[in-house]
Amino acid sequence: GFLEAVYQEALEIELDERRIPHVPQKRITISYKGRVLNKEYIADFLCHDRIVVEIKAIKAITVIEEAQILNHLKATNLPLGLIINFGSPRLEWKRYANTLKNR
Repeated sequence: GFLEAVYQEALEIELDERRIPHVPQKRITISYKGRVLNKEYIADFLCHDRIVVEIKAIKAITVIEEAQILNHLKATNLPLGLIINFGSPRLEWKRYANTLKNR
């Protein structure tokens, strides 16, 4: 397989061709107890201004990646996340919902 950066660039081409609104390497502010932190989270992609997309090139999606994206959703108050893993023998993807929204 390739490095994550290669898959990210290829996915950006696919998103462009399909006219799916997206921002690559999107900096997203993080809030804690109603206060915006200086540190930002950088998503591989932010699609439709609400879906965090993380690209992986690992053997399999584990609880570590799942916990990470759920924490990012909670901290950014975004509703949906998607991990796409190109490193497994077959394309692997999982969708996550932010059930702890602060809206």
